[in-house]
Amino acid sequence: MTNLVYLVPLFPLIGFLINGLGWRKIPKTAGGVIGSLAILASFCVSLGIFFEVKSTGSTTVVNLFDFIQSGKLYIPFAFQVDSLSSLFLLIITGIGFLIHLYSTSYMHDDEGMVKYFAYLNLFVFSMLLLVLGANYLVMFIGWEGVGLCSYLLIGFWFKNRDYTNAAKKAFVMNRIGDLGFLVGMLLILLNYGTLSYQQFFGQLSSGQVAVPGALYNTIAICLFVGAMGKSAQIPLYTWLPDAMAGPTPVSALIHAATMVTAGIYMIARSAALYDLAPIAQNLVAVIGLATALLAATIALYQNDIKKVLAYSTVSQLGYMFLALGVGAYTTGIFHVMTHAFFKALLFLGAGSVIHAMGGEQDIKYMGGLRKKLPITFITFLIGVLAISGFPFTSGFVSKDEILLAALQHNKIYFWVGTFTAVLTAIYMFRLLMLVFFGSFRGTEDQKHHLHESPWQMTLPLIVLAILSLVGGFVQLPELFGGHDYLNQFLAKSGVPALVHEEGSSMVTSEYYLLGGTVIGLAIIIFATARSFAVDKFEGRYTGLKKFFADKWYIDELYDAVIVRPLEGLSKILDKYVERMGIDGIVNGVGKTVRWGSDRVRLIQTGQVGFYIFAMVIGITILFALSFFWIR
Repeated sequence: MTNLVYLVPLFPLIGFLINGLGWRKIPKTAGGVIGSLAILASFCVSLGIFFEVKSTGSTTVVNLFDFIQSGKLYIPFAFQVDSLSSLFLLIITGIGFLIHLYSTSYMHDDEGMVKYFAYLNLFVFSMLLLVLGANYLVMFIGWEGVGLCSYLLIGFWFKNRDYTNAAKKAFVMNRIGDLGFLVGMLLILLNYGTLSYQQFFGQLSSGQVAVPGALYNTIAICLFVGAMGKSAQIPLYTWLPDAMAGPTPVSALIHAATMVTAGIYMIARSAALYDLAPIAQNLVAVIGLATALLAATIALYQNDIKKVLAYSTVSQLGYMFLALGVGAYTTGIFHVMTHAFFKALLFLGAGSVIHAMGGEQDIKYMGGLRKKLPITFITFLIGVLAISGFPFTSGFVSKDEILLAALQHNKIYFWVGTFTAVLTAIYMFRLLMLVFFGSFRGTEDQKHHLHESPWQMTLPLIVLAILSLVGGFVQLPELFGGHDYLNQFLAKSGVPALVHEEGSSMVTSEYYLLGGTVIGLAIIIFATARSFAVDKFEGRYTGLKKFFADKWYIDELYDAVIVRPLEGLSKILDKYVERMGIDGIVNGVGKTVRWGSDRVRLIQTGQVGFYIFAMVIGITILFALSFFWIR
């Protein structure tokens, strides 16, 4: 099956071409079917590849064609199939198909539905290139592709100026991060003469190329800057909450399950480099932890249902970077997988609520929806339990592993991470209570139209809810009768294990402490959430609550420190350099020529006598010149 790996990105590409070229003529239902079947076909091939890799444990590089060949530089367009890439193939295509299926109903009334599926297929194609690339250049092509698709999908409803501004913001902030990634790639190419994973990591492990120790940290930090942009970490995180302007299924696919995890994948793939760069690794952990805490505090007092989930995504991404920063690479990947399950579930659940509310996203006007939307409520509850780390859900296992790894590395990381986990449970249960409990706070018209979503939307919710419950069993600790299957599987790709050998036999009391902490906190938090005065909720805040609700005024700070000074500088450069300088020179040349032409034109009087006089003068001058020239 690995020889057929090219089919995995090919099917979405074909779906994009069909829907993209014929979006004006193809019926909406047909466009949805074409887009969904393309992803389903990729999932089937990915499933075969996954089981083959699982049974053989091999790493295969499939060269498709020669991409760049110049002198000693040779970069093929190649795919690397191993346990890490095969796992991401399943996540991207599996959850991608569920979201495509969901979209066939959610977007059915939109006039641009076929175009929407074309963009969605193009995104999946780009994401598959990103994870399949056998070198950094192919990864970068996919990296830029998902950035383009996020711009197209965030600004899909482009007639709304706020939505197009959100799309531009996402595009610009991603480009800032991409510059760091590009510089990191160039440093690798300059010092190692290759961008291939196998050759680069082989040289790192063997020490064939003697380089200063600072170079490892420099390259790793540059790559991390790229990851900060794509995976929304401080300071490049503000684009992701604004990206909720796109359709809700887009939020589920791009900003929960796939695109924002690209930075996690890139660092996990580059684990051999980061193990040699302790400064960069510590930076990853600190930035991740700070982002997790900051985003969690903001999510506490958001009124937009999608904004709560958006800041939750930023916070969970911070958790993943914390795991990578303490060297627990497989734990970070494990949380990517579990997060894909429960966060996609939560976003799609939010979409079901928004669909029932006629497009309303403000939780001030919700409440009591559990009776009208029973399937959505039950599945959303499972998602909340999972993200809150309720015992034996997928989030419980992956979060506990992150906290365990953080405890072994630095106790401050552990306690800050635990506090952030408490905040996560608080704001998620708050959201659950305000949306599904109490009495309905919307209009009578909205109340009259409340109904459960069709099966195309509820079926993906049920599947994702099941995965959110059982997904953690692939890594359940032996203490609870489980086995570290994911560790063993990813070790075949050279990804370091989540805990070192001595860590696996850690005293049980310490692990019980972690598990008991989560269980106790979950019970306390649930009781606290029940105490919220749901029916009296007005969505207005003062003091510290307003500070958090206004997102720490980070956007305003960026606007004051970066945007406005740049706008002012741009106006000065426009007036004095562009208009008076460059334009002045160009226009001045034109005006000078025109002025001279106007004066020379006066010589053409039309009088024959003047022309004869001018001719005589000219001949005299020529004779004089020739006389002096000959002498």
